[in-house]
Amino acid sequence: MPLSAPDSAALLPAAPRLVLASNSPRRHQLLRELGLAYEVRLREVDESFPAHLVRAEVAEYLAARKAAAYAPDLAADELLITADTIVCLDQDVLNKPANAAEAVQMLLRLQGRAHDVYTGVCLLCGDGRQVVFSDQTRVHFRPLTLAEIEHYVAQYRPLDKAGAYGAQDWLGMVAVTRLEGSYFNVMGLPVHRVWEELVRLGAVRVGV
Repeated sequence: MPLSAPDSAALLPAAPRLVLASNSPRRHQLLRELGLAYEVRLREVDESFPAHLVRAEVAEYLAARKAAAYAPDLAADELLITADTIVCLDQDVLNKPANAAEAVQMLLRLQGRAHDVYTGVCLLCGDGRQVVFSDQTRVHFRPLTLAEIEHYVAQYRPLDKAGAYGAQDWLGMVAVTRLEGSYFNVMGLPVHRVWEELVRLGAVRVGV
């Protein structure tokens, strides 16, 4: 009696378990909407960066730095996702504001102008494989009044957001006139690139 052919799916190695090192509700939402299961791990990581780095280099450096902090505890069958989003106005990096006054000043600089949002991502496998990349989106703001800016900062407290705003909240709705690039990248994760790299690393499979 001939032997049956082995199930091709059974020959595939098990996909790694995903670990997200982020407390961002936006990143949690985006991974859930991709249909991915993941564990969350959190720890404090120094987010300073060398002064010579610019734009995408900063975002990628910070994502990789975060991953390095978690690497010693990563199991062989796990894949860690870290990310960092920055806002760049010309050559200045606008990170998270320290307080409400700084948030107002950041938004006064951004209003009526275009700026660039970069999200750096690091995918670190427990077997040592690592991928670091970033995505860029150009965001155009209409002119804003001081009253609008102060209202937003007082009501929405955007102190946890790079550039002192969230594209998905009130200011994004009233200020953003045009995007060049991925909207989800501005939210905090370039999901199209993340998905592509996870498929390449064998962490997600469709139709298997």
